[in-house]
Amino acid sequence: MSDADVSGPSDVDALKAEIDATRNQLGRTVDELSARLDVPARAKESAARAKDTAVETYRESPPLVLGGALALVGVVVGLVVWRKKRATPRRKR
Repeated sequence: MSDADVSGPSDVDALKAEIDATRNQLGRTVDELSARLDVPARAKESAARAKDTAVETYRESPPLVLGGALALVGVVVGLVVWRKKRATPRRKR
């Protein structure tokens, strides 16, 4: 046997392995790019994370979360009432 016969099959096998590795890497890259470009899926994932964070925060300290929510509602209602009072024309007597 010559050196060409011995190195031939291993070179072909090495090339096939390299092609397979490149194909797998390209597939992962395409999958990652597809995931990054899928805006609705990313928005759903972000909303789910925010919900999980809110639920976890509530579980850790429910009175604090409820107090904060009530304070926020109070501020919003106060601003709405204040703006309505300011927006109504005043009558001259």
